[in-house]
Amino acid sequence: MYTQSFNVPDADAKAGNPLKSVPHDTALQAHFDAVVDADGKIEPRDWMPDAYRKTLVRQISQHAHSEIVGMLPEGNWISRAPSLKRKAILVAKVQDEGGHGLYLYSAAETLGTSRDQMFDALHSGKAKYSSIFNYPTLTWADVGVVGWLVDGAAIMNQIPLCRCSFGPYARAMIRVCKEESFHQRQGFESLMTMMQGTAEQKAMVQDAVNRWWWKCLAMFGPPDADSPNSVQGMRWGIKRISNDDLRQKFVDATVPQA
Repeated sequence: MYTQSFNVPDADAKAGNPLKSVPHDTALQAHFDAVVDADGKIEPRDWMPDAYRKTLVRQISQHAHSEIVGMLPEGNWISRAPSLKRKAILVAKVQDEGGHGLYLYSAAETLGTSRDQMFDALHSGKAKYSSIFNYPTLTWADVGVVGWLVDGAAIMNQIPLCRCSFGPYARAMIRVCKEESFHQRQGFESLMTMMQGTAEQKAMVQDAVNRWWWKCLAMFGPPDADSPNSVQGMRWGIKRISNDDLRQKFVDATVPQA
């Protein structure tokens, strides 16, 4: 889902640390390739190429950062939610997003990097998070659209990750996707309620959809022809569906057909 590049230095492995990458060996590489080609799972103590490990640290940590930063635009609306029911729903959703970040930081730590390293990379600008969370939530309708469209785009990106080649990441994503699917329904229900309200509420929803839909397309990354990370990720089984195919699926799901 999150594919900007950055370099996170591997932790200095202590003597006997099973997470330390062993020198390249043809037989080990062949076994790794065979597991990936068979849609098997690579576990933290298994041998893996250094590039595979670094790519996973980049991808998983950036995903975790995005879950944590993604709490902020919605968290700003907790005190301004229009009812106690909506406040309780939003509090629960924000808590879920925080939990997603913790699952993913834990998965990345199995690769030999520390949480402090991941935070340092984020704070120094080496690591990124999804840029969609830099946009403000201007109205209550934006909160619903974030649930429906932004979480919907995230789900399309993330469901294939439940079958990714790295075991801890795949297992974490199973729970994340179940909770994100519920968030999407919450957002949809909130917007449906507003669309049954006043003309002002309907206009608020339409304005929010107009502002966020195009931003959601950017969540699928650059065109595949311009993304070597996407091609390599699919070869390793870290990514299962191309950027272009995911983007088209989102368009098909959200644009009414003639």
